[in-house]
Amino acid sequence: MASVTSATVAFPCFTGLKLAVNSKPTTVSTAAFRSPSTSVPKLSVKSSLKDFGVMAVAAAASIALAGNAMAIEILLGSDDGGLVFVPSEFTVAKGEKIVFKNNAGYPHNVVFDEDEIPSGVDASKISMDEQALLNGAGETYEVTLTEPGSYGFYCVPHQGAGMVGKLTVN
Repeated sequence: MASVTSATVAFPCFTGLKLAVNSKPTTVSTAAFRSPSTSVPKLSVKSSLKDFGVMAVAAAASIALAGNAMAIEILLGSDDGGLVFVPSEFTVAKGEKIVFKNNAGYPHNVVFDEDEIPSGVDASKISMDEQALLNGAGETYEVTLTEPGSYGFYCVPHQGAGMVGKLTVN
C-alpha cells in the first residue's frame, strides 16, 4: 500500500478567497492507480464571512457614490454677477436630480413655465412658489423630473433681464 500526503498551498487573490489542497493524509490502494501521475488531490475554496462582509460594504459604498454622482448643479447668477442660469441649457436623464444653487445677484427662484413643459406635468409641483426666494449664497432648490421632454424655466425677479433657461429630459 502506498500513502500520499499533501501540504496546504494558498494563492493570494483580490477577493480574499483561498485555494487549498486537502492536507489530511490519504491512504490510497495501488490498485486504484494506473500510474502515479493520474493522482488528483481534492481542492476546496474557502472564504470567511468577514471577507464577504467587507466586499458587500465596498459594493454598497460604490453604489451610494454612483447615486450621488447622478445630479447636475445649475448656478443662479454667474460669477461676474450676471443674471443668468449657468448653464442656461442642459440635458438630464429621466430621474436625475437637478440642483439649482444660488451663486450671485440674488435673490432668485426657479419657476417652470406651464406653457413650456410636457403635457400632463403640473408646473406648480416642480416649481418654487413664485413668492419664495433663495436669499443667500449657496442656498439650493432641488427637483427631479421623470417625464421626458423639454422644460422652460425662469427666475421671477429677473425674467425681464433674460434669466431664463431650457432643459431636456431624456
